[in-house]
Amino acid sequence: MLFVCYPKCTTCKRAETWLRERGVEAEYRDIKLQNPTEEELRGWHRMSGLPLRRFFNTSGQLYRQLELKDRLPAMSEEEQYALLASDGMLVKRPLLIGDGFVLVGFRESEWAERL
Repeated sequence: MLFVCYPKCTTCKRAETWLRERGVEAEYRDIKLQNPTEEELRGWHRMSGLPLRRFFNTSGQLYRQLELKDRLPAMSEEEQYALLASDGMLVKRPLLIGDGFVLVGFRESEWAERL
């Protein structure tokens, strides 16, 4: 499994603790240092079955600075993938990628059901 997060994010810290307490091992990846590529995002998006907008960190400063709430609806998927791949701080976190699944954001009940 791959655990993609931002070390200063409290939700990511909670998710990491939750995984550790359950003995779940995952490769750790700092989203700020190693941003997901467009190809990764496309694959994760397809595997998740979620709308692409769920991959955006809507509570982040950069999201607000770029006024993406108003801009995203008019953007193509291609433009959205490129934007997400341009800066890890735009991507919702944490992400947990496993064999045949992708979890976006930390919802304990969802993670418990999947793992």
